Order: sequence, then structure tokens, then C-alpha cells
Amino acid sequence: MIFSSKKDLFLDLLSNIADNVQESAQYFVDCKISCESDLTEFAKKMKEYESKGDKYIHELIVNLNKTFITPLEREDILELANKMDDILDGMESCASRFEMYSITKPDDYMVKFANYILEASVEVAQSTKLLNKKKLMDIRPHAIKINYLESVCDELLRECIKSLFTNEKDPIKIMQFKEIYETLEAISDSTEDVADTLETIIMRNA
Repeated sequence: MIFSSKKDLFLDLLSNIADNVQESAQYFVDCKISCESDLTEFAKKMKEYESKGDKYIHELIVNLNKTFITPLEREDILELANKMDDILDGMESCASRFEMYSITKPDDYMVKFANYILEASVEVAQSTKLLNKKKLMDIRPHAIKINYLESVCDELLRECIKSLFTNEKDPIKIMQFKEIYETLEAISDSTEDVADTLETIIMRNA
């Protein structure tokens, strides 16, 4: 079924979900924060991206429930959609923590995490476009790149927590920053989950 020549609603929806993830990651990186009101707008905008993603997931589930023939296994379609949504949920959760903790100056580690997540999100979006074009084997290099970026984030987490406990004396700030670092690393884990799901789809359909 994956080799049908016509465009498919489910593959289009997966691409839409991925594009929304990439757009939200781009905003996450580009947003300039210098005061409390900026934080409020940042958290609000990220919530809008997350809500948009939820609507796509709902539309996909509704159509899965009323469609007999799908281009991929139903569980693979839903798994891929949900794993991409986890990336979005993580970014929205991180933005809310910035607002709650009034962090108007992200440190260099947070900036690095955000850029790696954006880079992985670009790979995710490119992968879903290839999936939509039925170019399954072309997806693999993107999945490998996502896995590499996740391993870089693992190392970055170790580095930033070591630096935090070495250099920061304020216990409240330690708690807040550690939570944000771990939230950002968890987002990178979600990108790896997407890559793993893509690999499963390749294996089952190529």
C-alpha cells in the first residue's frame, strides 16, 4: 500500500504535524526574551503550537477510525504522530517553565539544546516529506542524524549539570536550571523516538 502513486490523507497529516513541530522549534530558537512580558508571549505562542498539534492528532485519529485501507500499518501511523507530538509537548512544557521561573536570560547550554532540537526537528520534517513521496530508503540518513543529535544532547546534559553544581551557589537556581536542562534533553529523547519509529516503518515497508 505504501507504493500507491496517489497522495494520501494520512501521509499529508503526518507531514503537517512535522511541519508544525519544526515551526515551533524555529520559534523556540528565534524568540527574543528580555522581560516578563516576553516570557508570557513565549509561553502563549508555544501553547498555540501545541494546541495546533493536538488538532492534527485528533483529525488523524478520527480518520483512522473511519478508514478501512491505510498507507501504513495503523499503529505505525499513530505511533509516528504521537512521537512527533511528544516533541511539541516537551517544548511547550519547557516554555511554561521559563515563564514560571521568570528566566529571561537562557544560558549558553539552553541555547545549544534548543538549536540541536531545531536541527533534529528539521530532519523529522524532511523525513515525513520523503515518507509522503514513498522514498523510504532516503529517510534512513535523516534518522541516523536525529540519533546523532540525541547523543550530543546526552553529553550536553552531563556537561551542563556538572557545570551547574560546580559554579552555581543558589540552590533555587540549581533546582530550576537542572529541571530545564532535563526537560530539554527529554525533548531530544522524543526526537530519537521519532527516528526509531521511522526505522520501524522502513523495515516493515521497504
